[in-house]
Amino acid sequence: MHRKSKDVYFAEIADLVSSRSTCLRDQVGAVVVKESQILSTGYNGAPKGLPHCSEIGCLRDQMGVKSGERHELCRGLHAEQNAIIQAAYHGTSVRGAKMYCTTRPCSICTKMIINAGIVEIIYIDGYEDALATQLVKESELVVRQIMIPRVYGRNGTNIAK
Repeated sequence: MHRKSKDVYFAEIADLVSSRSTCLRDQVGAVVVKESQILSTGYNGAPKGLPHCSEIGCLRDQMGVKSGERHELCRGLHAEQNAIIQAAYHGTSVRGAKMYCTTRPCSICTKMIINAGIVEIIYIDGYEDALATQLVKESELVVRQIMIPRVYGRNGTNIAK
């Protein structure tokens, strides 16, 4: 019997979490893990109780904002932000944990991850952000990419059928 590694297992869970995203541009999932236990998950979307972009449209598309620019011009939170917020909401420390992400975190999320005390990021898909790369170089944060087949596409549909 072939058993999946823990990295593959948790990365696949992050991919599944991304299927809950309501973002029209990119579905992203994140899972925070400590001592092989899931502490929290997050996907990108609007704050609780507010209309989602899937319901009212994408502000960034309407304004012609390019990917990777002007993150503040979005009603949604990133998956990594939501995973950290969910842990805090439930009183769970993420210090010393790992975060599995479907996409390499942007500079805003990288800063949050560093300050939250997360020690390692394992991601599936790359994302170009020069500041995020610089922040990682200046920190003790370990970042590595893992290769797994994605089941959920960037539009949230199951691509494994």
